[in-house]
Amino acid sequence: MTSSDPTVQPVPASVVEQVDAADVTLSNPKRAVISLGSNLGNRLETLQGAVDALEDTPGLRVKAVSPVYETEPWGVAPGSQPSYFNAVVLVKTTLPPDSLLERGHAIEEAFERVRDERWGPRTIDVDILAYQDVVSDDPRLTLPHPRAHERAFVLVPWHDVDPSAEVPGHGPVAELLASVGSQGVQARADLELHLPE
Repeated sequence: MTSSDPTVQPVPASVVEQVDAADVTLSNPKRAVISLGSNLGNRLETLQGAVDALEDTPGLRVKAVSPVYETEPWGVAPGSQPSYFNAVVLVKTTLPPDSLLERGHAIEEAFERVRDERWGPRTIDVDILAYQDVVSDDPRLTLPHPRAHERAFVLVPWHDVDPSAEVPGHGPVAELLASVGSQGVQARADLELHLPE
């Protein structure tokens, strides 16, 4: 199944607008897109915990959360790791990119993320896909994420929460997704992440 499956609907624009209208706590916020992934432990609970932790961050508000998708691990032999649950979160934040990165690392640490090997299994992965329209080749935080435009497990949920989104320097998410395809990205209509209260 893909994001075109009628059982998995994109987040309605009205929901995003309601969150925007209700958000009077941030002054001149920036828009950021964050990818979440987990393939160890209680994957859904961990993803929800990461969403809640983002919302608990001073200077950050969660705007929208994508449906959950199940995907095979990237860059490793098939069957060598458990499958991932993936989702994309849209946020508004007054944090600069480097502070947002630090918060992402703190969330990973809180969920005992281990970094023993590249593309190794993980309790949680928190990646900044894009921050406003910033383009940066800083090795600590490259923006947009250097592989976001070629990964279906990122593009499918990103398109769900923001169908008109663009990856800075690469083009519209919809066109990138059409080029990459959604093979291997399975919608989990039985699972749901919730916007924090």
